Amino acid sequence: MNRTLISDLENKINEEVCLKGWIYKIRRLSKISFIILRDRSGKVQCVVENSIIDFAKIKNESIVCITGKVVNSNNSINSYEIQGNNVELISAVENEIPLEINSSNFNVNLDTILNNRSVSLRQEKINSVFKFQAIIAQGFREFLVSQGFTEVFTPKIVAEGAEGGTAIFEVKYFENKAYLAQSPQFYKQMLVGAGYERVFEIGHAYRAEEHNTNRHLNEYISMDFEMGFIDSEKDVMKMEEQLLKYILNKLSKEAKAILEDFEIELPKIGDSIPAIKFKDALELLSKVYHKDDLEGDLDPESEKLLCKYAKEHLNSEFLFVTHYPRKKRPMYTMPEEEQWTRSFDLLFRGLEITTGGQRINDYNMLVSNMKIKGLNPDKFQSYLEAFKYAIPPHGGLAIGLERLTAQLLKLNNVREASLFPRDRTRIIP
Repeated sequence: MNRTLISDLENKINEEVCLKGWIYKIRRLSKISFIILRDRSGKVQCVVENSIIDFAKIKNESIVCITGKVVNSNNSINSYEIQGNNVELISAVENEIPLEINSSNFNVNLDTILNNRSVSLRQEKINSVFKFQAIIAQGFREFLVSQGFTEVFTPKIVAEGAEGGTAIFEVKYFENKAYLAQSPQFYKQMLVGAGYERVFEIGHAYRAEEHNTNRHLNEYISMDFEMGFIDSEKDVMKMEEQLLKYILNKLSKEAKAILEDFEIELPKIGDSIPAIKFKDALELLSKVYHKDDLEGDLDPESEKLLCKYAKEHLNSEFLFVTHYPRKKRPMYTMPEEEQWTRSFDLLFRGLEITTGGQRINDYNMLVSNMKIKGLNPDKFQSYLEAFKYAIPPHGGLAIGLERLTAQLLKLNNVREASLFPRDRTRIIP
């Protein structure tokens, strides 16, 4: 008999079925037992006689095959149940489960959860985080494809860091020195110039920053796009607004059960996300919140305060901060006047989830800006080559997938939105 998924059972009332999955719980009575079986699509109650169960081998989290008849029922899980006639052990639990993953009161230290990741991911709420995350990534892909973007896959072993600075992981590459990519930025720009015009990538990025906070990862998933023939960074910001609306709408339709489980209400975006220039944000922080300790960048506290202001006064949980100082942005960022740049960050619920802007598309300006940043243009010749042969005005952005997931689900730590986190101290599992 072919396997039936639990989600298909409502269409098979009074039929014999074969189910395969994990035992979520067993409630043993004198003659019968109630087995809650779990597969990737859901859970179902199975009623079986004790005489056909080997209780010495079959226990919580054992993988079994249960055959039986689907009948109407009135239980807390579904409007149907399985009258089981056979229980076959497929894979036994050899050791004691280190976490009570099926407990109604799952309250476990995050380090314990991450140290036992292959088991903790079986816990229903933890498991659903990554189904939610998959919908976000799929929405990102669907929307951009609909807007004429081409999905690309760029190298993660590179000769130079795209962002400058020292926050890059060095790797031994045969006889040479190489680095793990901080970003697909150079390749996105080169591909815009190659005639694709609009490209996107969902891929790993690496930052050798020594932060060990609840908002930083050293390996994360970056959702990037780059688009040509823009007039300014505002075209990129408008594209992100439309993209986020699409993703939120998709989540509202496809992740209803997850949102209910987390007791989450998705944010709403009106006609547009409000924006404030960096220098005006500093003035606002000083005037409204008496925060005067900032210079060239925002700190975590200021991001939270700006989002608080946006929610209370602008009726938005999102806020664009634009025109960051030139000294704080990468060498490829289009300058505006002497001090500022045509760049932006998107803040959401107190955290920066996006960095983007217009890029320099003029070869001589780019070389000059590299020198201003203390970089040697000779080390970037393969990147600069594209600009020698003309590249259209362009811009783009990067969204941290884990950060967006964590903020939407109101998770306390970005590691909760990473399947197997890599941070300052964690490289296993």
